[in-house]
Amino acid sequence: MACDAHGNPIDFEVTGGEVHDAKAAPQVISKIENATNFIADKGYDSEEIRSQAREAGMNPIIPRKSNSRKENPEFDAHLYKMRHLVENLFARLKHFRGIATRFEKTARNFKAMVYLACTIIWIKLGR
Repeated sequence: MACDAHGNPIDFEVTGGEVHDAKAAPQVISKIENATNFIADKGYDSEEIRSQAREAGMNPIIPRKSNSRKENPEFDAHLYKMRHLVENLFARLKHFRGIATRFEKTARNFKAMVYLACTIIWIKLGR
C-alpha cells in the first residue's frame, strides 16, 4: 500500500498470504510518481529495495535491522515517524467489513473491493 503525505491511498499491490510484503516492493515503487521519500519499516531493509527507490528518485527512509552492521546515513528518524500514515490508512480500510474479513476469495475481486474502498476514502475528502 502506498499513500501520500496526508495518508490518502495512492496505489497498492495484492499478494498471497504467504508472500512477504517486501516481494511486492518493486511493483509499488514503480507505481509511485513524484515522491521524494520512500518510507518503509524494517521488513523492507534490503539493498535491492533501497537501490530501486533511489533509481525512482526517492530517498529510502528505511531503518536497518537490529543485526545489521551497515551504516544508515540516509535514515531520518523524524521522517520515519510519518510511517504511521500508512498504518492509519490500513485502519480506515478495515472499517469496510468485506475487506477486513476478506469476503472476496479471489485476488481479482478483493482488489476491486479495495479499489472501491480507496475511492470512497477519496470521495469523502471532497466534502
